[in-house]
Amino acid sequence: MSYYNDQNNYSKKGPSFLSMMVIALISAVLGGVIAVAIIPSVYGNKQTGATNQVILNGQGSTPTIKTEAATNFPVVQIAKTVGSAVVGIANFQSKGSLFGGGGLTEIGSGSGFIVDAQHGYIVTNNHVVTGAEKLVVSLADGRNITAKLVGADDRTDLAVVQIADTSNLTATQEGDSTKLQVGESVVAIGNPGGQEFARSVTAGVVSATNRVLDIPGESSFNLIQTDAAINPGNSGGPLVNYQGQVIGINSAKNQEPGFEGMGFAIPISDALPTIKQLIEKGYASHAGLNVQIDPRYTAEYASQRGWPAGAYVSKVTLGGPAERAGVVAGDIITKINGQDVKSSLELTHELFKYNPGDKVSVTIFRNNKTTDVSVTLTEIKSQ
Repeated sequence: MSYYNDQNNYSKKGPSFLSMMVIALISAVLGGVIAVAIIPSVYGNKQTGATNQVILNGQGSTPTIKTEAATNFPVVQIAKTVGSAVVGIANFQSKGSLFGGGGLTEIGSGSGFIVDAQHGYIVTNNHVVTGAEKLVVSLADGRNITAKLVGADDRTDLAVVQIADTSNLTATQEGDSTKLQVGESVVAIGNPGGQEFARSVTAGVVSATNRVLDIPGESSFNLIQTDAAINPGNSGGPLVNYQGQVIGINSAKNQEPGFEGMGFAIPISDALPTIKQLIEKGYASHAGLNVQIDPRYTAEYASQRGWPAGAYVSKVTLGGPAERAGVVAGDIITKINGQDVKSSLELTHELFKYNPGDKVSVTIFRNNKTTDVSVTLTEIKSQ
């Protein structure tokens, strides 16, 4: 399968739409791209920012869907109520300046939605804001406001930005994505193509749940699949149920020729813990092994040498939990607690299920032998 995102191909006024990528994230500026040769499996640390207590949906006005209107024209009512909480997010960087003349140029744009109206907190995708030197949020009432990045996490492709002017903001209502059923009607709202098509509404159904994509960021989650149209610029926008509740964050789409109506969203119930961490601490905390994984180790490469598919350990952090457990460079991680791991991103997916301090069994392949070692996972902070 081939997927897209908007990294370096956001919607903008000049020529730039999406370019095909074998593994890519969608709709803005792809963050958390794996390094060309070797990537840190534990995604580095970030300084702790100021602590803020977050109460999502606790402040400001929250849209509600009227029962009568929803009965006859639910999408119309959803567009009116939820649409006012959906924003555009423009990413400005100096590297895109024309003729090297300095200044900042909008290199792409994505979407987001307000989760706390009183404090101006807005959720979006990490790849929408990656590399930004300036962020501008466009509101439904026409205001364009400079925003600050509160926190971002490439491991989950989630980010939170904040605007200071919080007058007349509307917050979304978060739903429970664990209760979604295949075939349930949903609505996607966002800015495909940028501000020119701001707050476009598309409708569809939940095509499937628990989809796993081999894409950095999205690989941490069991994703929602939908046939509601998702296009470049929709990244970070909400996927909404017919009660007007956000149940997903639109993030990726299958772009392989011949395939239509295969968009993917991060389930909101899985995303909220990371979102709250980003707001309260300015970073997200995850469980890690303190090893580096070489993404060039593929199933095909392994098969040619008679080795198992897995995550190839290129470096082990001295004094880290993996080293203490006996893991060394050259080992191939094939399972976590008995669950198969066939790539570096599958390793990320499995580790996301655990918390720092959890003890797990790690199966490694070394010298044509398979061994299980016990590892106590450490805390890894998003950069």
